[in-house]
Amino acid sequence: MKQSDANIYIADTMRGMTPLSWAVGWAACNGYEEVVKILLEQNDVSPDIADKDGRTPLCRAAVSGHEGVVRILLERSDVNPAKADNWGNTPLLQAACKGHEGVVRILLERSDVNPAKADNWGNTPLWQAASKGHEGVVRILLERSDINPDTVGFDGQTPLWQAACKGHEGVVSILLERNDVSPDMADMGGHTPLWQAAWNGHNGVVSILLERNDVNPNRLDKYGKILPWAVLNGRESVVRMLLERTNINPNTAELYGLTALCWAARQGEEAVARTLLGWKGINPNKPDKHGQTPVSLAAQNGNESLVRILLERDDVNPNTACKYGQTPLALAAQHGHEGVVGILLGRRGVKPDTVDENGQTPLSSAAENGHDGVLRILLGRRDVDPDIVDKCGQTPLLLAAWKGHQGVVRMLLGKDDVDPNAAEQSGETPLSGAAQNGHEGVVRILLERNDLNPDKPDNYGQTPVSLAARNGHEGVVRMLLGRVDVDPNAADEDGETPLFGAAENGHEGVVSILLEQNDLNPDIVNECGETPLSLAAWNG
Repeated sequence: MKQSDANIYIADTMRGMTPLSWAVGWAACNGYEEVVKILLEQNDVSPDIADKDGRTPLCRAAVSGHEGVVRILLERSDVNPAKADNWGNTPLLQAACKGHEGVVRILLERSDVNPAKADNWGNTPLWQAASKGHEGVVRILLERSDINPDTVGFDGQTPLWQAACKGHEGVVSILLERNDVSPDMADMGGHTPLWQAAWNGHNGVVSILLERNDVNPNRLDKYGKILPWAVLNGRESVVRMLLERTNINPNTAELYGLTALCWAARQGEEAVARTLLGWKGINPNKPDKHGQTPVSLAAQNGNESLVRILLERDDVNPNTACKYGQTPLALAAQHGHEGVVGILLGRRGVKPDTVDENGQTPLSSAAENGHDGVLRILLGRRDVDPDIVDKCGQTPLLLAAWKGHQGVVRMLLGKDDVDPNAAEQSGETPLSGAAQNGHEGVVRILLERNDLNPDKPDNYGQTPVSLAARNGHEGVVRMLLGRVDVDPNAADEDGETPLFGAAENGHEGVVSILLEQNDLNPDIVNECGETPLSLAAWNG
């Protein structure tokens, strides 16, 4: 460098440093003590110049744990041992964060180093060491009388909070040896060290904290108590430890109105559920705010194992309905959980035909949602009515036909006590619903029945072919018009035939099919004196 023509004092625009100054930082970072000494002997070299991130050679040596370089630099009067980088990290804080005990001790020997100096987020060296689990550094820092072990950092979190959150048992134990550490101090979110350890499943930390009389496991933060959150996260060991405390009541509905057992059932946490059911005072039937019991929640989610676990208890009521009147069986049927349906029907005393607030049974729900397997199971029961009518007058067949569930329709029509013409309150039949929605497969199945009336009008005089024509379902219209007992000129209460609906709504294909009929009257007039042609012209 001495023989080079290059100017070693011109600043590098990339790093904001001269090449020589950059070399000092590089050597310090890599622990090259002899190189550092040689470079520091050069004239006009500043050993305290920072790079663009504000890191001095001392800072870089400290973060890398190079004790020898740190000592060399600290021998200089022009080195500031407390100079922070752009994020407020001092050499001490960097060394503490990385667990470099030797560097920490060297820096603490200096009277001009503040051991409690925090970074831009309020995190002190102790806070960082606790967060990273560096027990040795924590012990060294706690030897200082000028360090507050309860100083809060980011989001109001103490060193103990951070250690508990990360599961550092050793650090937690060291901190709790102090009389000036608050073991139950919450952060800005209201979470205590115990809450955080329980949430993250750190069993050892939870055990240590629960040994303390000044730790409240029932403390309420803005999200609830610890137990339901431990259940929610499936922390079975934590749940077991919490239940050993006499002041914990798992029957209390806290988090969103659910008990701990309800949460276990909802989340499918089988091990946690078994632990809760082993608690002497557990109420296995306590519902959530919607009236759903644990067995109801497990049934709704299709968790067969959990349903079995709950039904092992004689005091579990399998017929308890939620506030909408749905039993566990109804919810399992609605969601198509065949296994759960079979398990529930195997329990003595289960009522398979209980109606909900809409008058629908488990069979109705299964039919409406197209769950063939569940329907087959229920139809095998003598105590299930396959033609039951809900509050709107809808039978399971009508519900299935409306949704286009061909398999369900076939199964229901296979029962002698199912009426294929049963109409709901507005007079709509299964065929009307299928025709209106264009379900050709269902229409074809229904038309195979000799006892079906394919031209039955609803309360407004609309026949199945009229509804299909109005909605432009060409395939359905062709099928229906292929029957000799379907009248293409059947008029509704407004005097409108199928041709009116098709023409008014611009369904050209349906209009063409209708006009192919020899017995069609294309000039019929409705109650307002309009013809299909005039309506089509009016609508463009």
